[in-house]
Amino acid sequence: MHSPEVLLENSDAVYDYYLRHQQNRWKALGGYAILARRFRPRVAFADDAKQQLEALIRSGRPVVYAINHLSNNDPYTVAATAWYSPLRRRIGRVRVLAKDELFIDPDQRRKVDMMGGIPVFRGRDHGIRAVNAAGQRMMDICAQRLAAGDHLAVFPEGTCNHVDPAKVQPVGSGIGHIAFRAAKLNAPPALVALAMSYGPRPDPTVEPTAEEAVSARFMFRAPVLELPQRPADIARLVKEELQLAVDGAVASY
Repeated sequence: MHSPEVLLENSDAVYDYYLRHQQNRWKALGGYAILARRFRPRVAFADDAKQQLEALIRSGRPVVYAINHLSNNDPYTVAATAWYSPLRRRIGRVRVLAKDELFIDPDQRRKVDMMGGIPVFRGRDHGIRAVNAAGQRMMDICAQRLAAGDHLAVFPEGTCNHVDPAKVQPVGSGIGHIAFRAAKLNAPPALVALAMSYGPRPDPTVEPTAEEAVSARFMFRAPVLELPQRPADIARLVKEELQLAVDGAVASY
């Protein structure tokens, strides 16, 4: 299938493509393994979270992973963490929401596609009204991918947190709408909060150094198997779970 240019005015063709696109699993495994060797994150789990996550993945149920967002290194350190966790067996079937600008450069796009990227046209970049239709389509595509058995990773804060790495920033309702729409397709997803910390930094507006990114700490919360019925309530739950995960990641330093 032809790979369309990722532009807002081309969003219908873009989402038609990403509804069906499937990365090469062997290439994805190789890419994740390389990142794991490079970044070597330290991965921890809340009480019984590892066993519960393993059982959840074995069940075949779709899962939405909510992850805090601190820097441009995050997609790479998260991928490395997936390699060192029960998520490894799902590599190649995890979709990742990523801002549309990451799909502009052809070489970078190949890497993002290999890792399961789905482009997001953000209101902060294009204007809220301009992205409304594309945003609705994106949420539908994500719900359909979940119903088809994929997992979905989301940075629900929407942008890097350069305010306070220890405090989760406002969570938009998009993640709630995705989970709600998946449930309407008879594929209610579970929720797993995954948080990272690059350690204490005097100035949160400064990106972590390469050394800080390599030594990232990650904390998995136990899966939430029953989500509220309303998207706004799901978003509130996501923020609560993610804050608890961030607290655990920060405390591990």
